[in-house]
Amino acid sequence: MNLVRIVMLSLRAGSKHLIREINQSIVLNAIRAHGTLSRTDIAALTNLSLATVSGITGELLDLGLIVEQPAGVSTGGRRPVPLALNPHAGYTVGIKLTEAALIAVLTDLNATIIAKHTEPLPSQEPDQVADCTVTTVEILRQAANGRPILGVGIGMAGVIDRERELVRYATYFGWRDLPLGQVLESRLELPVLIDNDVNALTVAEQWFGAGKNVSDFLVISIGRGIGLGMVLDGRLYRGARGGAGEFGHTLIVPDGPRCACGKRGCLEALISDPALSQRVAAVLGAKVSIGDAIDHAMHGDAGIQAIFTSAGRTLGMAVANLVNVLNPQLLIIGGEGTRAGALLLEPFQAALREHCFDGLGDDLHVVTEPWGDDAWARGAASLLLSELFQPALRRGEEERPSLGVRSS
Repeated sequence: MNLVRIVMLSLRAGSKHLIREINQSIVLNAIRAHGTLSRTDIAALTNLSLATVSGITGELLDLGLIVEQPAGVSTGGRRPVPLALNPHAGYTVGIKLTEAALIAVLTDLNATIIAKHTEPLPSQEPDQVADCTVTTVEILRQAANGRPILGVGIGMAGVIDRERELVRYATYFGWRDLPLGQVLESRLELPVLIDNDVNALTVAEQWFGAGKNVSDFLVISIGRGIGLGMVLDGRLYRGARGGAGEFGHTLIVPDGPRCACGKRGCLEALISDPALSQRVAAVLGAKVSIGDAIDHAMHGDAGIQAIFTSAGRTLGMAVANLVNVLNPQLLIIGGEGTRAGALLLEPFQAALREHCFDGLGDDLHVVTEPWGDDAWARGAASLLLSELFQPALRRGEEERPSLGVRSS
């Protein structure tokens, strides 16, 4: 079996090995976060002894995970030798699974995209999706030029139970309780992590984007659906069964428009792209795409502008409720819905500030990001990258990806 497993240590909680793995993760994360650090810098940042840091960095150098840079300027003793992450020690595959295609990227350990591939889906049957996933990974494996593939991350719309490795519900496929990750791991002989697509983007924002070094932030995705990712006290919050973040299905208008989920009055039924297209079509008397709807509004149609203004205010009020409950430092708004620009976002900002509880909105930083297909796939790769830098702390995680790279 050609299984490229990354096993620094097979560890159990409370053992000396686990303590060492935690220290390895601490050292590696310090280097990753700061770009380059000397051993003395690492010791000062992590509160580990210099002897411990020297031992761990020696192991990481032997594994090829870090590299030494040219020595720095001496301050009286031996010149410090900066250490940096070796981003090409291994690659990961990230896949955004849509109802029509797999949008995939190959990334290095810095989540830099090395190669891309899009694989159309001939059907939505699980076996066909698994076949296309295997084909996609094999195509990107060739682009790795012999570098080890450390695993595969997949982001998709739906409720994903990471702990039980189940797709509880796939929004666009109708799957229920499907062990897709286990099926793919057995076929690919690689670790496979599957999560909600907005969670995947949230992980990318936490590790490589606007949420880096921010302990509490929210990611709101607007477009075909309305999604929510939450980092609370430095950790991605998924809920008890992976269903946290179904913000689009919070009730806004009792007995309001019918939502795709079957209920009425959900936020998604009021402000998603399909909902806005329907409202604009009712004004124009003809079916329109969301792009056409935006064009009509931007060219001065006051009636259609009012639809986007109303949607922006509705979103602002709904998000203000989140801010009042969770008190984040940062709010990231993204997705294809941001194409509407100021039509939607200016009334959103106004309503958000208006409805935040006294003072909670004062220091809230709001960032808008459009997120193309590459960003969603890179987010899926970040699912795996975030795991690679973490020690196995919970029972059952002995088989999760870690960073002791070995060639097969």
